[in-house]
Amino acid sequence: MIVTGDVLAIERANIDTDQIIPARHLTRLDDSGMGEHCFEGLPDGAALLASRPHAKILVTGENFGCGSSREHAAWALVQRGFRAVIAPSFARIFEENAYNNGLVPIALPQAVVDALAHAPRIEVDVRTEVLYPAGGAGIPFALDPLRKAFILGGGYLPFLAGKLDAVRAWEAAR
Repeated sequence: MIVTGDVLAIERANIDTDQIIPARHLTRLDDSGMGEHCFEGLPDGAALLASRPHAKILVTGENFGCGSSREHAAWALVQRGFRAVIAPSFARIFEENAYNNGLVPIALPQAVVDALAHAPRIEVDVRTEVLYPAGGAGIPFALDPLRKAFILGGGYLPFLAGKLDAVRAWEAAR
């Protein structure tokens, strides 16, 4: 799986889940309609998104996705069109929610993230775990092997659904 797209850089640390998707939009039990409210919790969120309307790669600061453990934050990012988030670090629960929903969380050193914030486009090769900024050399990154399988399978639930026949066969053989 290769994700190629424009970059939106939000060079701030500690962007929390309420800034990604404000609590007032958490009225649904599914992921519908979340993307239209992405980054409404940032004072300049609408302007940032308008500056790069087709961005698929988000480059941001450390501790991205901190705050409450809302899966809605990952839903909002995916629905807005983001396929990968690059940051020096992620809040643990956000990182799990990203993997579970097919969003690629890539943790890299601060200096590398700072340089990537100026790239207009990035290509992320999930299978080989290498990303390529426009006109630049490949940069390796690491994904948890099981969670990488979630990403390649479209998220946790589609990955699990793909295992149903194996589970049924195992149960039948028991």
